[in-house]
Amino acid sequence: MSEPSFRLAEESDLVSLLQFMGEYYTFDGHAFDEQRTPVALTTLLRNAGLGRVWLILDGATPVGYVVLCFGYSLEWLGRDAFIDEFYLRGQYRGRGWGRKTLVFVEEAARSCHITTLHLEVVRQNANALQIYRKMGFQEHDSAFLSKWIAQDFAKGKGHGGG
Repeated sequence: MSEPSFRLAEESDLVSLLQFMGEYYTFDGHAFDEQRTPVALTTLLRNAGLGRVWLILDGATPVGYVVLCFGYSLEWLGRDAFIDEFYLRGQYRGRGWGRKTLVFVEEAARSCHITTLHLEVVRQNANALQIYRKMGFQEHDSAFLSKWIAQDFAKGKGHGGG
């Protein structure tokens, strides 16, 4: 069995990343904005101060991606980050690749002086929930709420995020 490797994504990976994003959004039931998503992704790829995007590789072949977006929180005592998106193609699930990716992201976050990692998962994704709990992520009594405040940015059903 092969092991995953990771490569920091570049703007030249945009087409592959958008394909993965489309697959992920379909899998999780999120709306995909054909015009705005490439702009948002390009902005992230161009500005390392916003976060990081990695391709998950099987040898030289991309088989998924993971996105870490940076923030800052007094509640979480400093610089925090959100695993905004994480997608592996189906044939790589259940092989330990998800756990290995989370370990990689945690180490990468530490190297960026992140104190806390957050993530979101749709409740019907029981397999992912189980893995995240085993990896030490905890649910909270607070509710995750969102509101589109940019005009004309609401994306149909779903929230479009990770």
